[in-house]
Amino acid sequence: MPSPGGERQRVTRFAPSPTGELHLGNARTALFNLLLARGGGGRFLLRIEDTDSERSLEAHAAALMADLRWLGIDWDAGPDREDERGPYRQSQRGALYTQYLALLEGQGAVYPCFCTPLELELSRRAQLTAGRPPRYAGTCRDLSPEERARRAAQGLPATLRFRVPRGERVVFEDFVHGAQTFLTDDIGDFVVRRADGSAAFFFSNAVDDALMGVTQALRGEDHLANTPRQLLILRALALAAPAYGHVALIVGADGAPLSKRHAAVSVREYRERGYQPIALLNHLFRLGHSTALHGLLQLSEMARAFDTAHLGRAPSRFDEPQLRVWQKEAVHRLPAEAARGWLAPLLPAGLDERARDAFIAALLPNVVLPEDARPWVDIVFGGPPPLEPAAEEAVRGAGAGYFSAAAAAAAESGNDLPAIAGAVRAATGRSGASLYMPLRAALTGRAHGPELAPLLKAMPAGKARERLARFA
Repeated sequence: MPSPGGERQRVTRFAPSPTGELHLGNARTALFNLLLARGGGGRFLLRIEDTDSERSLEAHAAALMADLRWLGIDWDAGPDREDERGPYRQSQRGALYTQYLALLEGQGAVYPCFCTPLELELSRRAQLTAGRPPRYAGTCRDLSPEERARRAAQGLPATLRFRVPRGERVVFEDFVHGAQTFLTDDIGDFVVRRADGSAAFFFSNAVDDALMGVTQALRGEDHLANTPRQLLILRALALAAPAYGHVALIVGADGAPLSKRHAAVSVREYRERGYQPIALLNHLFRLGHSTALHGLLQLSEMARAFDTAHLGRAPSRFDEPQLRVWQKEAVHRLPAEAARGWLAPLLPAGLDERARDAFIAALLPNVVLPEDARPWVDIVFGGPPPLEPAAEEAVRGAGAGYFSAAAAAAAESGNDLPAIAGAVRAATGRSGASLYMPLRAALTGRAHGPELAPLLKAMPAGKARERLARFA
């Protein structure tokens, strides 16, 4: 796959803010960046953008990293794997930001802005009322040094704004959307340092990409308008810019941004519902990225197949039924030990190994999520199940003699389906569905379900005889 970043070693990154849970859109961004790096033998970085001290929480950062690891998305360098390009938490990079902000101040490329939030909001409303796009009006751009000193002496809080040059075009090639052009007169001066002294996103994100050697920054389409601002910062600092690509957002089936009304939206929710990470990865891999490959893919296969030329420009529709298709395939492929761990929380305490393994063998081909197995836990290990209408009809049609033979065989042979069926066949002459359907109905209360023989092996001793004898 051609590298959109040139011949340098490919370096990508995922740079979340720890202000909440890892949602599906961010998980897909992390996956695509991992695949972009791995497909070219490059490096994938994790950077925690926690300069917003009021909203960034360590608990969110820890949970985010745990979710990434659960998905199988691992990084070459990050907050727990520092190298010479770190630290990988922006809250620990303040000295670097101060250094580069000073360079901008020395060039006159930034200036203090004393506008209050209220003044900025009134200005924004006035521009919208006049039919103009809202941008900073430049109120503090040309204050004299004396006026700035006077306001600072009064203790007025000030942000630091980047002085956007006028009358220019910012042109770049987005490796998803193609050529992009922005007029600087449409941008407006923007904040690079907040009033509390912390670096703002436009600044810290761009500087860190350059200092960490990022060659490709693949991120959500909502960041596309940020790119010209960041290119202006990097140009002023004479720092190398990554190639930027912006992937279309994920929406629900109705075309609206993905939200709780469409499905679960956080990785944690899917994890807790019992989804397999490889199922979620396969679904995300195909959201906004086309591939000719079918079937469940491993991460290494996704990396070989990932191509930025196959990233779509239209929003991607999240389809939970399709996710369930991948989940079903993933569950069917589960090794025995993984299957035991997946269903273990549902099983009765103290269940012996033989019964546990027989139950899992019976259920695994028939379930998509652990919750699908819950009714069968009650059927196999609980009291006599009530009969569904179809099952009741099958039991009534079989007659008492049928179940007398079945119960006697179960008492003699235990929960052995071939022995029970053989005795009933000999006593009644039945075969095929007419032989086995009443057994299933009496034993499980249902006319359909998992394979009956392993279900019987999982049942406690004597339970099959008791259930059959009810109808003798």
